[in-house]
Amino acid sequence: MFLEILELFFESAEDAFLEVGVFVGAILLLFGYINYRKSGNFIKSIERSKRFQPILGALLGLTPGCGGAVFVMPLFFKGSVTFGTVVATLMATMGDSAFVLIPTSPYHYVLVSILSFIPAVITGYLVDKTSLGDFILRKYKEKLALLNGQKDKLKVEPKPTPTQQKNGLKLTYIFWGLLAVGLVFGTMEILMIDIGEFSSFLGEFGDIVGIVGTLFCLGIMFKGKKWIRDDSVESQEAKSKSLKATLKHSTLETAFVTSWVLVGFLAFELLVLGAGGGDYAAGEQVVESVLLAAGLASVFVAVAVGIIPGCGPQIIFVALFTQGLVPFAALIANAISQDGDALFPVLAMDRRSAIYASLINKVPALIMGLFIFWLEFYTDFGQYVQLALDSFKGIFI
Repeated sequence: MFLEILELFFESAEDAFLEVGVFVGAILLLFGYINYRKSGNFIKSIERSKRFQPILGALLGLTPGCGGAVFVMPLFFKGSVTFGTVVATLMATMGDSAFVLIPTSPYHYVLVSILSFIPAVITGYLVDKTSLGDFILRKYKEKLALLNGQKDKLKVEPKPTPTQQKNGLKLTYIFWGLLAVGLVFGTMEILMIDIGEFSSFLGEFGDIVGIVGTLFCLGIMFKGKKWIRDDSVESQEAKSKSLKATLKHSTLETAFVTSWVLVGFLAFELLVLGAGGGDYAAGEQVVESVLLAAGLASVFVAVAVGIIPGCGPQIIFVALFTQGLVPFAALIANAISQDGDALFPVLAMDRRSAIYASLINKVPALIMGLFIFWLEFYTDFGQYVQLALDSFKGIFI
């Protein structure tokens, strides 16, 4: 049994890096470089566009990762954006779980983005029609007034020595070199090119790259001790000002996503093995029948998972969708319900705001999930969507 579990770990590690991690890194580096070149100009423009803020906030939320959404959150407390913009941004974001969906199923990612964007914008404008935002901001300012004059004890962390910085940069370069090699193998897998047919050595080398890449990611996570969140306002500001900071943070974020994908993949593999009493094939049949029987309940589970702050649980849920274990309706419900890392800045500044924002998006998430579930299983909508997805898929493969 131990050898079977070890084999499943290595298989999951290889898949996590070559199927997801390498593409996460490539996308992160691209978006990070664009953000660095633009120096956050898009974030500033949103402050000047009061009338269109929920739309712009939702667009920022749609950008892969949590960066765009994280930047929007503090702007509300500065009075720069409306509370409806905060809600729209949180509803539209898929956080780091978007990085799991983009390389494995880009056509589903586009559809999820569209179906998340529409209710996000509508809900954002509806919230702004009420006085909720003014009420929350007033309470926040009252709390600040009560705390005014009190001196916070700041914990000053020791700055890393030049030697530590140099070693950290070396590891960063090694990681991106490994990722570049893995990207070649990962791309060939997407194109369904079997390297082993050309060279058994290259096939085995690709397996090793995948396993080593994931182990490298786990090492980065253990060293950084950031298993719950990987994004913050400070890190986003640093990325917009320094290319080196962009590279370092992209390394951490890639390691974060890859590590959680490994958890999701391995958890599923162990579940299948356990369900079959050690017989993997029998376990597959058991798990598939249970999940298919769950049906409608999966939508409620998806919304419930979205309540959890951070991207880790959401990445696991989306990874299960890529394995065909949850319906598309549940994916939509989770995408709208989850807040990713963007909720952490709000929690840090004002818990009242975070609770309101998080609760508001759960209602549209449940409604949209149930509606899509009905279309998916009780109408011809599912067939039409599948035809459209197959056509769209042909563009990529």
